[in-house]
Amino acid sequence: MDSLKKLTPFLSVAPQINAGDVGSLSALGYRAIINNRPDNEGAGQPASADLEAAARRLGLEYRHIPVISGQVTDEAVAAFQAALGEVKGPVLAFCRTGTRSTTLWALSEAHHLSSDAIVQTAADIGYDLQNLRPRLDARAATTASAGGGEVLPFTHATSFDVLIIGGGAGGCAAAASIRKRRPKLNIAIVEPSDKHYYQPAWTLVGGGAFDRAKTERPMAQVIPAGVRWIRAAAAGFEPDRNLVVLEDGTRLAYRTLIVAPGLQLRWDLIEGLSETLGKNGVTSNYLFDLAPYTYELVQGLKKGTALFTQPPMPIKCAGAPQKAMYLSCDYWLKHGTLKDIKVELNNAGGVLFGVSTFVPPLMKYVEKYGASLAFFSTLKGIDGAKKEAYFDVKGSDGNISRVTKKFDMIHVVPPQTAPEFIRNSPFADDMGWVDVDQETLRHKRYGNVFSLGDASSAPNAKTAAAVRKQAPVVAENVLAVLEGKSPRAVYDGNGSCPLTVEKGKVVLAEFGYGGELLPTFPLDPAVPRRTAWFLKAKMLPTLYWDLMLKGREWLAAPVMLPHEPQEREENPALDDCAKSKRA
Repeated sequence: MDSLKKLTPFLSVAPQINAGDVGSLSALGYRAIINNRPDNEGAGQPASADLEAAARRLGLEYRHIPVISGQVTDEAVAAFQAALGEVKGPVLAFCRTGTRSTTLWALSEAHHLSSDAIVQTAADIGYDLQNLRPRLDARAATTASAGGGEVLPFTHATSFDVLIIGGGAGGCAAAASIRKRRPKLNIAIVEPSDKHYYQPAWTLVGGGAFDRAKTERPMAQVIPAGVRWIRAAAAGFEPDRNLVVLEDGTRLAYRTLIVAPGLQLRWDLIEGLSETLGKNGVTSNYLFDLAPYTYELVQGLKKGTALFTQPPMPIKCAGAPQKAMYLSCDYWLKHGTLKDIKVELNNAGGVLFGVSTFVPPLMKYVEKYGASLAFFSTLKGIDGAKKEAYFDVKGSDGNISRVTKKFDMIHVVPPQTAPEFIRNSPFADDMGWVDVDQETLRHKRYGNVFSLGDASSAPNAKTAAAVRKQAPVVAENVLAVLEGKSPRAVYDGNGSCPLTVEKGKVVLAEFGYGGELLPTFPLDPAVPRRTAWFLKAKMLPTLYWDLMLKGREWLAAPVMLPHEPQEREENPALDDCAKSKRA
């Protein structure tokens, strides 16, 4: 278990564990487990009762001290301190990321350890508790705290010109674009993960055409220079006071806020999926760990049934579900086994692709591979042991029936929503996404809040290419707000979706709002091309790591609209541009 971090010889902390990990902990010499995560907090989270049963079977003591994210109360600290005094060590404490467990330890030790020693000990294992100092000092002075949720003094360390939630593509690209324009601004990114992934290549990994290791880099290498990385999880927002609530209960203040936490893969919304994912022929290119398993299954399948699923929109990269099918079929065709394999794409929607221009070339490949298309067919459950998948299928009469389909291999794309702390926040629209103006990407109710990437409500394709175009727009508009001006940069919905139809050819679908074609190159975008494959497999990863995340906006400069009537008179074409984008 590489995720274990030792705070003291007696206590280690870790992110979420599962029942299978308990045996490993026992073998490593641990004698007690403290669970600091409330039940039902997240998808795929094992129940406390199941973990306790596993611990008891192996003779480990178990305590459940649930702490709501963002609310580390004095009562929880006292319970944690008491538990450490009661159980035998070594002890493993865990929560979603380990932050709450580390915070509980820190506050329980503040009566006899200095704040410097506590903060440094946590930093040595990757947890940033700088923002906890006021509360640590208060406890050290034996002054009773009111509990989790106090507002930190607004210092350089706890208030920022630009605060960014999320260290993925959107957060890092926006930070880099802002730093490029205003290097002296005080900018911070709140991100709990220590890894950053180039996710667009996972489809290629699942097709045996890309090295998975090249899709992963340490987060510390990706955070732009000069931007503070706060390695913690955001838990909530208080926008009326310009505050972000962290998982440990502390607050950070901001002048402007960028919300870019990505989306949540909802494996839990498909019954039985979490239990069988990664075995029994059940795979998904949407996970770093499973993309190689996809290729393993493709290589091993000589005959039988291969199912591919696509959930209701919106999802990350709308073309990814069928790209997995095309690359698999291409392998089977080249190895002479496709004739013995029944291939079927179960699509919850009613069309193969949302932009009609690209449907005919894609249909040629569907026909070439002899694949079946099952529209209005939504995966609802799966039994890996029985090799059965259960779909809700809507008929022409509008009635929905449950259909069971056998499989030898199934590639699953899960339903996707905004993260729970976004869905439950003041920033969410009716669907749970961050409610922004689709042009300026500014929140519709909070004028100093912006969002880009997968969590945004903008009706564009959720792709890295979209983020590449969005980041400069957000950068320009954030700076405008900081200067007391109105946003001037506009986003046209541009989002490329390279449709990998075979190993060596790609249909480069580039489009904006309303399906308007926005090709970068003066070529027919509906034609599969080897040059587009070279762009997808060779150039785009480099563009991502070395340009987009560095604030180098090659072919991504935003359209700027003037404010002053005089400027519009001097350049009436800008008025036409604004009108066309709002049409």
